[in-house]
Amino acid sequence: MKILTIIGARPQIIKAAAISRAVKNIFPSQIEEKILHTGQHYDANMSQVFFDELGIPQPDFNLGVGSGSHGSQTARMISGIEEVLLKHSFDGIILYGDTNSTLAGAVAASKIHVPVFHIEAGLRSFNMAMPEEINRIVCDQLSSICFAPTQTAVDNLRHEGFNDSPATFRNGKHRRVCNCGDVMYDNSMYFATLASQRSTIMQDLNLQPGAYILATIHRDNNTDNPQRLQAILKALTDIAKQDNIRIVLPLHPRTRKILENTPSLLPSLTTDNSPVSIIPPAGFFDISVLEQNAKLVMTDSGGVQKEAFFFEKPCVILRPETEWVEIVNHGAGIIADADYNRIVSAYRQLIDHPVHFPHLFGDAHAAEKILQTILDY
Repeated sequence: MKILTIIGARPQIIKAAAISRAVKNIFPSQIEEKILHTGQHYDANMSQVFFDELGIPQPDFNLGVGSGSHGSQTARMISGIEEVLLKHSFDGIILYGDTNSTLAGAVAASKIHVPVFHIEAGLRSFNMAMPEEINRIVCDQLSSICFAPTQTAVDNLRHEGFNDSPATFRNGKHRRVCNCGDVMYDNSMYFATLASQRSTIMQDLNLQPGAYILATIHRDNNTDNPQRLQAILKALTDIAKQDNIRIVLPLHPRTRKILENTPSLLPSLTTDNSPVSIIPPAGFFDISVLEQNAKLVMTDSGGVQKEAFFFEKPCVILRPETEWVEIVNHGAGIIADADYNRIVSAYRQLIDHPVHFPHLFGDAHAAEKILQTILDY
């Protein structure tokens, strides 16, 4: 079986590591994998470092689309992916998550009847103002197999009629829904020890376990809105000062650009005695070690929310909603949006009360189940 894995953004590169590892170690004689990188994330710190660290095969195809508006970027991806699919014979494509690369892959493949296999299917924020929500819904509808990472995701698909849908694809087969577990849990468990051995980030930043908060901010509704960004940064700074605890903030290129162009947002962030340590985007091993050793995590990233849960760290969610409702329902995360008072309150609540972390994301063998299911299909 010959499959094309399509990636374009940093989280997808990490997720692809689990699939590539399973192909190499478990299905080497049954599956041939080729990788297409759309070039959606083209900064070396946001892309190449992950290929290097995680041992992912270098892309066989790189579209190099770069940045742009949603429409123009997605259009260039659709055209490039279609060209590759027409020139080469693939039995299916694997897509991850909810980026423009995901949407483009689903549209390009479905138009020429190449089966689509969507990993992280069924996630819903129910916020149609999020580009990611549109991307994941469209991809699910075009997928031959929807690989749901949790029971909640399976339930979302059932409520939308996926389980009894009469729809058939060109090969005459009906859509399938599979609760496979989360490939990010596979990776977190597989790489946790290796990350601790290879990363020097704790020593480099002079950090002590449990003595800092890890924060990440990258979503455009936070970075591109000065009021929201200022509220988040002020909450981080005040918490750090009041509790005498450091904030480690690996700065996404978008966030850095906004701060450089609008220094009045929070001048104290750049002073020598600022309690907020701004660092470049962290590689996979470094971010894993920072997550493992943090006292608490504050993020607007869905992936970092999960990783915090995997490493049993409470999480303040800097968004108005989350796809990972299991984390909130079990009290391991609190939605605070970009509201100063809610962020401070959520932090206090999470550090003052015990938090439990039940096993919700599978058994760390999701990639094997996904590939076996595709082979059976």
